[in-house]
Amino acid sequence: MEALFANGQIVDLILGLMVLEALALTGYRRATGAGIAAGDLLASLMAGAMLLLALRAALAGAYWQWVALCLVLSLLAHLGDLRRRWRTGPKQPAASLMRTAPKG
Repeated sequence: MEALFANGQIVDLILGLMVLEALALTGYRRATGAGIAAGDLLASLMAGAMLLLALRAALAGAYWQWVALCLVLSLLAHLGDLRRRWRTGPKQPAASLMRTAPKG
């Protein structure tokens, strides 16, 4: 187990689990029509995957430029995700999300 962390292979395992998660969520979306849209899912997972790749590069002793590149790509994916969410906004008006206590 220690070796998985020492050389960064734990990140490979986590990335594999992220791929399975993406496949499961995409399959669920296609089967039911509910769930996370593919674009939203991709943007979110890409930011996380780039952070994991930065971690792997650092653990494996890669040149700092590779770590920096992964971090910049993660930032860009994150900003793209924020832009996408900001543009689409909430699905329901904020007032409808609040429930008031019954009077009486």
